[in-house]
Amino acid sequence: MDFSDEKVIIVEGTSDKRKVKDIIKEPIEIICTNGTISITKMDELIDALLERDVYILVDADDAGEKLRKQFKREFPEAEHLYIDRMYKEVAAAPEYHLASVLIGANIDVHKEFLGRRMI
Repeated sequence: MDFSDEKVIIVEGTSDKRKVKDIIKEPIEIICTNGTISITKMDELIDALLERDVYILVDADDAGEKLRKQFKREFPEAEHLYIDRMYKEVAAAPEYHLASVLIGANIDVHKEFLGRRMI
């Protein structure tokens, strides 16, 4: 079995995806929902991800919370990662903050992003 892409991170937008992709060191698939997601699309996504470790990393705003609630209801097995509310958006959060959030979920990150604030 190939364990290289067992993990999947679900983010809202492409800017979130780019930022997270630069920080993580291990091969992880990053999926963008591009905001809200239909029930049909959600079902397809869940079917495709059933055997994998799924992490939800969405913005700390109303749209992000709505999406998070939908994932909690439809895909309770997923692990939810939270950025500090003061940053509001994943793309706006400093790299060291995202790196510490990812490390907390046992996701390997490039060490240079752990700089200023060690966890």
